[in-house]
Amino acid sequence: MKSSDSCEGEKKNMFEEEELNETTWTSSHRLPLKVAFLERKRGSAANPRHQLKVGSKHGALQSRCAVAGEALQQVKQRPLQEDFLHARLHPLLQCPDMSPSPSIPTSVERVKAADVKVIAALGDSLTTAIGANGSTILSIPFEFRQLSWSIGGYGTYQNVITLANIFKLFNPGLLGPSPGATFHGRPVTVNQTGFNFAVTGHNTLNVSDQIRHMIKTFQSYPGLSFHQDWKVVTVLIGMNDVCDYCKNKTLFSADSFIHYMTEALDMMMDKIPRTIVNVVQILPMKPLRDVHKPTLGCQLQKRFCSCLVQPEEDSPELEELVQVNVQFQRKLRQLLDGNRFFKKDFAVVLQPFLAKAAPPRLPDGTVDSSFFTADCFHFTVKGHEELAKGLWNNMFQPEGEKEMIDTFSEPTKLICPPKEHPYIYTRPESKSSSPTIKLSSLTTLLFVGVLFLPLY
Repeated sequence: MKSSDSCEGEKKNMFEEEELNETTWTSSHRLPLKVAFLERKRGSAANPRHQLKVGSKHGALQSRCAVAGEALQQVKQRPLQEDFLHARLHPLLQCPDMSPSPSIPTSVERVKAADVKVIAALGDSLTTAIGANGSTILSIPFEFRQLSWSIGGYGTYQNVITLANIFKLFNPGLLGPSPGATFHGRPVTVNQTGFNFAVTGHNTLNVSDQIRHMIKTFQSYPGLSFHQDWKVVTVLIGMNDVCDYCKNKTLFSADSFIHYMTEALDMMMDKIPRTIVNVVQILPMKPLRDVHKPTLGCQLQKRFCSCLVQPEEDSPELEELVQVNVQFQRKLRQLLDGNRFFKKDFAVVLQPFLAKAAPPRLPDGTVDSSFFTADCFHFTVKGHEELAKGLWNNMFQPEGEKEMIDTFSEPTKLICPPKEHPYIYTRPESKSSSPTIKLSSLTTLLFVGVLFLPLY
């Protein structure tokens, strides 16, 4: 047990004490981390001072020291619920070809998994992996980045399936996987986060800030060759925009979403060489209303993503939000349909595996809550693993043949890079190819016709 003095010291390091009153719980600024007792200025990654407020009206959280102490003990004693993770070791993935190319590829169309030297991720609390390995609301402020679906680097693939751990099977020297957990709102370094540049609370309008941070890190990171190393960057962002839509229908509209995404992708294409960018299609969010648990976190869910959760079923407000969600998906497809973000050493690929995904359900039809954290909104390790497998598979499936997850109830089967095409698929379907063929065919016909014209 910690002494009261050490507890006080910890409090000074982590929190500023204030009384938690009813107003704080019901009107605190909406965060994707969905914890009403953590208040944070939006987009203020550089301003780490936040407040954890605890008051007598909430018996489960009697004092700030108790919250901090119990949460810290949970993370220190069972940082990854290792008894659970190690008890379910995954069979080792063996693929026919796990070797790199004979020389460093110069074309984005000839990059094998083992050629990738750097992995990075951008996004929000789904990528910071808020609460992913906790069982109570006390774990919600913790970002389990080491378990994040797109970049977590905890253990090996056999411990936990993440995109980074899959790539590590092909290149054990991969740079960037997240090594550990962070606490939301506290200053972090790249030694803690790896190349997970996601920030809990960010909307699409913030993602360019993450990219600037990423570029600066890439350019100065020891052992990383900025111009020579092939990089894979995964982006999933926009769901917070949907959550905030009813608060500002202009700032968080589908058009604004596309504006900021275009700005972000242009920046990467102009500034970062030898890069493959996975843009993951956002989820259909309405089914998240069906996630329920008998926990404090779930009771507070209406404060987490209020634009989605608060409207009555079949209400005009809910229908409008559902349509906005659809518009986000459609406009993102349109933005990335074609070669707008494609050149010799750079490609942006839309990975659609989540476009139709529905929550996993038990035989009685209820949502399988084991896939969701205590806040009934974010994914646990089980959910993160399914996301990782869906993304990996999409990367090795050509345009028009990428699989979409219908439900997480059926575990996704991981594929190996196809023998006939061991490269990450990056070339978009060319909209100009058909007219070119037609023109070529027409030219040939005209030429043949001229040869056989009667001579008068």
